[in-house]
Amino acid sequence: MNVRPPFPPFTAETATQKVRGAEGAWNARDPQQVSLAYTLESRWRNRDRFVDGRSQIVALLREKWDRELDYRLIKEMWAYEGNHISVRFVYESHDSTGQWFRSYGNENWEFDENGLMSRRLAAINDVAIQESERLFHWPLGPRPADHPGLTELGI
Repeated sequence: MNVRPPFPPFTAETATQKVRGAEGAWNARDPQQVSLAYTLESRWRNRDRFVDGRSQIVALLREKWDRELDYRLIKEMWAYEGNHISVRFVYESHDSTGQWFRSYGNENWEFDENGLMSRRLAAINDVAIQESERLFHWPLGPRPADHPGLTELGI
């Protein structure tokens, strides 16, 4: 059985752990590995797309990271209660032409008793930026522990 601690009901500490774990996994950009944090029948709304189940999650993430190059993400826990966590996030990436974007969003997450996400609802807005305006500079993989979060960056 696939389990993913921490488990609900969440505390401020365990909700923050869940958010940082998700951030690290998404920054590694491995769709198959990321999908293991979700139930087999997990349902998503991602922008204007609706997906059901891990195979569709993997397909969406492959498309996403093929299109959003040099992706760097910071997530911050916004609220939690029981088996729900709300997150605000910002990520930076560029397209194949070299145009950089900063994408702002909010997510609502619902978890099962095994700590797997059963529902993810994401609203995301993109703003074109110059490369010189980038704020997220670290090598592929998790955000370094000493890199400021969204609140510290003032965004």
